[in-house]
Amino acid sequence: MGRTGGYASLRPDGSIFLMSVRLAEHDPAWATAFADEAQGIRAALGEPVVQLHHIGSTAVRGMLAKPIIDMLGVVDCLDAMDRYNPAMQALGYEVMGTFGIEGRRYFRKFDESGRRTHHLHMFERGCTHIERHLAFRDFLRNHPQEVAQYSMLKAGIVAGGHTSWDDYGAAKDAYVEQAERRALDWYRRQGVQQDG
Repeated sequence: MGRTGGYASLRPDGSIFLMSVRLAEHDPAWATAFADEAQGIRAALGEPVVQLHHIGSTAVRGMLAKPIIDMLGVVDCLDAMDRYNPAMQALGYEVMGTFGIEGRRYFRKFDESGRRTHHLHMFERGCTHIERHLAFRDFLRNHPQEVAQYSMLKAGIVAGGHTSWDDYGAAKDAYVEQAERRALDWYRRQGVQQDG
């Protein structure tokens, strides 16, 4: 099934529909969904994947989230990852290339109804985006007041009618930028060492 950019999608019959942001209360089954998907990716790709991490809001207990499993993959050689695109397609992923972020390979997966189910962001070991994603996740996991504040912001955006993916992302940008700075500072003070 093909897709258009941004938040529109093509149905199997070729008709286009706009994807609006749908939020859900945290579901403990998301951790299992990540583990199952990670196992399938590792089995399909083998050696190139050094690590797979569950990131994003579905990885944080108590967080209001789009019910899409976000994953971060770490590889030794990002360019070598490109030859595994057919394996990713066989798993049901759409191969998106860098999709606006240099140093990344991005893949997304949809269910039969056209709803996104998984995002996979692949980075080469040592890329600064790895630390940024892991720091933000771990910061939220360790700061329930931030989870509550961020969840309230998300709920307010959707309640205010900003339901397109572009509007939703833009409305969160200022908070996320500030929170990521706090998260990186906190993460580095923890002395966390990641292979990524």
